[in-house]
Amino acid sequence: MKILGVIPSRYASTRFPAKPLVDIAGKSMVETVYAQVKKSKRITHVVVATDNQQIVDHVQAFGGNVCMTSEQHQSGTDRCFEAYSRQTEHYDYVINIQGDEPFIDPQQIDLLAALLDGKTELATLIKVIGKEEQLFNPNVVKVVVNALGEALYFSRSTIPHLRNTEQSQWLANHIFYKHIGMYAYRRDILERITKLSVSSLEKAESLEQLRWLENGFKIKTAVTEIETMGIDTPEDLTHALAYLKSKA
Repeated sequence: MKILGVIPSRYASTRFPAKPLVDIAGKSMVETVYAQVKKSKRITHVVVATDNQQIVDHVQAFGGNVCMTSEQHQSGTDRCFEAYSRQTEHYDYVINIQGDEPFIDPQQIDLLAALLDGKTELATLIKVIGKEEQLFNPNVVKVVVNALGEALYFSRSTIPHLRNTEQSQWLANHIFYKHIGMYAYRRDILERITKLSVSSLEKAESLEQLRWLENGFKIKTAVTEIETMGIDTPEDLTHALAYLKSKA
């Protein structure tokens, strides 16, 4: 399988403007993510998809591949499709690697890529929740899966609800999963989902992947044991730098 790795990298973040260019231990965030993706054994080609000339210039300066895309995209998926459409080579799948997760592990990318057999429409990663602070946090997206490892539903609420069990005992009585926001799309499916209208479930939860489920697409999952650390705010960056310092 030929797999295109796309790193959406938007400049005008509401909570953290110019986030892709912030310094993380001597490299920008986007360069750090790019370097991690390049370590993957399964990614055929990597490209940064951005809407900003400063990011284009920066990626070119460190020798990376970059594609200028529209400022009008509503999601990383839309940006990935434009980036894919601009490639001259053929790819079977596209993997969307979040541009704000500088510590993404190449093993996670390869784990996701291992699901891509030509039949898989969409795929993503999930991880067992081990702490109550994550289980009941609406910013941590939860997911339930069927016996085939396909996602049944994603929610900001805690799912499933354990009836007749005290919440303090939920983790001891059930395995809960959180969603790791990295997606793989089969090339034909990527084009189709970008043409879908926003769905009612997507509006309710503000989760794009519900649009796909609501329209009958299947999302295969794989369980990772590796924790991720997204950077959405300047405070998150402070925590990330502290984490790096602790590992030094």
